[in-house]
Amino acid sequence: MKKWVYLFEEGYREIPAERRRDLLGGKGAGLAEMAGAGLPVPPGFTITTEACNAYFAAGRQFPEGLWEQVLEALHRVEEKVGRRFGDPQNPLLVSVRSGAKFSMPGMMDTVLNVGLTDETVKGLIAQTGDERFAYDAYRRLIQMFGRIVKGIPGERFEHILDRYKAKTKGKQDTDLTAEMLRDIVEEFKALYRKELEEEFPQDPLEQLRQAIRAVFDSWFGKRAVDYRNFYKIPHDLGTACNVQTMVFGNMGFDSATGVAFTRNPATGEKELYGEYLPNAQGEDVVAGIRTPLKITKKASQEWAREHGISEEERRLRYPSLEERMPETYQQFLEVAALLERHYRDVQDLEFTIERGRLWMLQTRTGKRTAKAAVKIAVDMVHEGLITKEEAVMRVEPEQINQLLLPRFDEKAKERAREKGDLLARGLNASPGAATGHAVFDADTAEAWGRDGRPVILVRPETTPDDVHGMIAARGILTQRGGATSHAAVVARGLGKPAVVGCEALQIDLERKQFSVNGRVIREGDFISIDGSTGEVFAGQIPTIDPNLAEERELAELLAWADEFRRLQVWANADYPRDARKAREFGAEGIGLARTEHMFFEADRLPYVRQMILNAPEAQRLMDQLRAAQQAAQARPDDPKAQKALREAERAVRTSKAVKAYRKALDRLLPVQRKDFEGLFEAMDGLPVIIRLIDPPMHEFLPRYEELLAEVVELRTRIEERRKIKGYRPRKGEKSIRQMEEELAEKEALLRAVNALREMNPMLGLRGIRLGILYPDIIRLQVRAILEAACNVKRRGITPKPEIMIPLSADVKELQIVREIVDEVAREVMAREGVEIEYKFGTMIEVPRAALLAAEIAQVAEFFSFGTNDLTQTVWAISRDDAEGKFLLRYLEEKIVPENPFQVLDRKGVGRLMRMAVEEGRRTRPDLEVGICGEHGGDPSSIEFCHEIGLNYVSASPYRVPVARLAAAQAALKERAARIETR
Repeated sequence: MKKWVYLFEEGYREIPAERRRDLLGGKGAGLAEMAGAGLPVPPGFTITTEACNAYFAAGRQFPEGLWEQVLEALHRVEEKVGRRFGDPQNPLLVSVRSGAKFSMPGMMDTVLNVGLTDETVKGLIAQTGDERFAYDAYRRLIQMFGRIVKGIPGERFEHILDRYKAKTKGKQDTDLTAEMLRDIVEEFKALYRKELEEEFPQDPLEQLRQAIRAVFDSWFGKRAVDYRNFYKIPHDLGTACNVQTMVFGNMGFDSATGVAFTRNPATGEKELYGEYLPNAQGEDVVAGIRTPLKITKKASQEWAREHGISEEERRLRYPSLEERMPETYQQFLEVAALLERHYRDVQDLEFTIERGRLWMLQTRTGKRTAKAAVKIAVDMVHEGLITKEEAVMRVEPEQINQLLLPRFDEKAKERAREKGDLLARGLNASPGAATGHAVFDADTAEAWGRDGRPVILVRPETTPDDVHGMIAARGILTQRGGATSHAAVVARGLGKPAVVGCEALQIDLERKQFSVNGRVIREGDFISIDGSTGEVFAGQIPTIDPNLAEERELAELLAWADEFRRLQVWANADYPRDARKAREFGAEGIGLARTEHMFFEADRLPYVRQMILNAPEAQRLMDQLRAAQQAAQARPDDPKAQKALREAERAVRTSKAVKAYRKALDRLLPVQRKDFEGLFEAMDGLPVIIRLIDPPMHEFLPRYEELLAEVVELRTRIEERRKIKGYRPRKGEKSIRQMEEELAEKEALLRAVNALREMNPMLGLRGIRLGILYPDIIRLQVRAILEAACNVKRRGITPKPEIMIPLSADVKELQIVREIVDEVAREVMAREGVEIEYKFGTMIEVPRAALLAAEIAQVAEFFSFGTNDLTQTVWAISRDDAEGKFLLRYLEEKIVPENPFQVLDRKGVGRLMRMAVEEGRRTRPDLEVGICGEHGGDPSSIEFCHEIGLNYVSASPYRVPVARLAAAQAALKERAARIETR
């Protein structure tokens, strides 16, 4: 018959160490190993995770043989302790606790004191000579059994308890008398009878059976399921159930219960850290019923100083365990050290002291903050407990991100929630935390920021017009938009926190305020946003800023990571300041510099608009001129050809569109050149991939609807004034003629914007298509790149430009653009007298490009996967629409396991990537391949990039350290897998 139940010592002897957690759960494995090591563990047994899964598979029925094995194990425990379960004279009581493979603190259920009845409580009194203790234990059982096993609301028991506590002087549980507790037991049983129309079970075995079922059932309780969803823990693991002899911390003031960590889980300091409660039981320490005391004298003294308590009062009222029970404390210290050495990791310990005797109830790997995780990993290497490889694998990459961004003080955040200052939640678009004055336009944000005032820019949504305000702001909050909206993308690039798509906000730009559920926030009021959680608060919440100079352990850990990784880590950086920050964080190149983002600056945007609006007409006339020149050259004696040439020359010479177009290009050339010089200087000697302009055109232009409204309003005002006989403008007003001139300009702009409107801008005139239609834009950018490279090379800097063509889908497109790039390069280098080595490549961001990678690699020297657009085109969904509407439902119903815009879709997008790498390198073996989409900073996606042989991943500057660690972990996992398969 299947073995469902293991005594603790059997689990240690019979189950291989590598399988214990799978079969016995974390708690059961810890109990087995402590028992095997001879530590003071109350006897008991573990029902396996396999039994839990079989229970659910059988329709919530115990599998065959389980109950019989439970009874057999219970009998052997009885023999060990010399007491019998259900014996009225000498009763054995047990706890029934959950314990999954992965720690899920507080997510599943526990029932204590199982086995107490009206008869056995008398035996407990006879055993202990303490009637108060016995009835305290009995009321706890009825309360926990009623709430956990039977679902009676806990507050109904608490109401009865509070009524009795109110009668005592100290108003605490410990002040209740034996008589009071006996009465409470009767009232609890009456409540149980009233709620369930049945008596509290007086058969100890029935109590045990139902408690085991309740523990199994808690595996699929809502809080457990939500926890597993958040931490991506599989739902098919099941929980083990641990049945253990009760030991009692509530047998007087020589007894206690407590929880401790072998190191400080907040800071990582090597010190015992924890709390205990004298004369208490089980969950009292973590339940917050009473204020717990500190375990060490040092911690107790620090706590007293913080609370203004004198040393004399502390010793009398708040003594540490070290002072109250010095011998037991010393024993616990030795056990803690032994367990940490055994597990080679920080341990989270639960213990009970029964009349001076120490009992260990649990050991498990301790949860810790990001700061503590890094410090503990590094310290343990220096202590010889673990290797550098183990240290690198111990720290979660996302924990690194927490260390490098401002974050709110969690206690202050919790106080803000309690005060009702949590206003709303939006999409956590860019991590970090910020507090500042709410401002509602970019100009104010810039002005206030210049004056040193912290601001949060609040907008319905941002546009390129807002960039100067976004740069000045501490954070960005928008009512609309998704994770790839303008606000989100720019904020991530700037390393600023952003909450977007916060639809609960009702923003009134005219009044400069927003409201949420009737609460109004006006310009100048303080708000706080958490870009890591999407929360928006009223008021100021203190932030904790990272100090990289003080993060010595992090620098050491990342240096170890760099020893193991194969993937290079580059950065997405649009501005020199981004590039410098990326170098500071260890970037080895720039994988994406988006030139259209450089155009978003306020001093450049007018010229960009001028270039775009005049490009169609200017390019048409210049194309006519080129055709006429070719015809005249081919037929020099043909008068018609010569006349057509003169007319084409005159048309170009007199065209306002051509003049405006050329003027815009001339204005943009020096500012782009300066930008590129800054990037080359910051990345001296390292590659810099510059993507040529790739804008959905609407991002640079005034909104058609807004412009139309302005035209209609202006026409109406002109008509109204014309109807007024003898109308004369007041002081400061425009005349009708001036208004008509303004109207003509706006109508011309409206026609131009309308001509460039697209039904689907994301799949319209953008990327390489824009460059082919308007090649002078490509010439401008390539000239700026190579002139910048020549300038910095003369200053002793080594530029390594790589020119990337966006959104290509066919090799012919690249051939056309390659000719233009090479032509401009020859002209610039000849004029400057400087030789520059450069690479020509493309982004793979549409499926056709991936499928035709072998052809494209004939022209492209490198590929860079733009997985944001590649994911949209493979899935045929718009990210902004999907995340705000149906994608959440897809995740909830497990239609997709992860958000494909956050974690790379290996089955679909990943398959295309693998194909493109293989096909591209078949044509060009030395093809350089990387990724520059947002997935380049996601640990799971980085692991896949390692698997398919990419050369580098490129992430935002603030995620470079995350990517360094994730790349190392990918390499170490691969190494471990190879060793395992030998």
